[in-house]
Amino acid sequence: MFTGIIEEIGTIGSVRKGTQSAVLEIRCSHVLEGTKIGDSIAVNGVCLTVTGLSGHGFTADVMAETMARSSLRMLGKNSRVNLERAMAADGRFGGHIVAGHIDGTGKVMDITRDETAVWYRIAAAENILRYVVEKGSIAIDGISLTVARVTDRDFSVSVIPHTQGQTNLADRQSGDMVNLECDMVGKYIEKLCRTDAGPAESRLEQSRLSEEFLMKNGFM
Repeated sequence: MFTGIIEEIGTIGSVRKGTQSAVLEIRCSHVLEGTKIGDSIAVNGVCLTVTGLSGHGFTADVMAETMARSSLRMLGKNSRVNLERAMAADGRFGGHIVAGHIDGTGKVMDITRDETAVWYRIAAAENILRYVVEKGSIAIDGISLTVARVTDRDFSVSVIPHTQGQTNLADRQSGDMVNLECDMVGKYIEKLCRTDAGPAESRLEQSRLSEEFLMKNGFM
């Protein structure tokens, strides 16, 4: 489990690609503290398992499914990546609940600046946008951000200079692909509200959770 608060920007040392999978060597320093082989580190929002350690970084395998669903397949030598270790039980929960299992990718449509922030407008598919709500949370390349605007084609986030400076958002340009993970709460609620899946006993149990029940209990 992660929080979407980036700890360090790492650099890709090498990408060893197979037919469908890859091995990433990532150069970094801070996230190596206390890290062991087998630990989880989110790389641009994708939860990867540490398979090797050195004094200047770590290696991680990227399986075919992850390559196909994420922007990791576009990484090359010297690409900068956001890094976050799995949350410690005694740590601060500074962002929101991030699983490191992305829902898909989005495309940066434009980047604009106002007096105090940088705005990113990101196009995404309908199956992702259905879980994106104004003032809700979303992880973009592993960064916990608040959604400022939503349309039926895209959404926008307003990023303060500190966040841009501490992450690889500063590298992004119009047309770039980014990894997206929606707030998992909405996905769980949708599944629980469904009455068209599962055995009869399961459907009966699900049917007790209604829009009226959610509104009465302050969820809507």
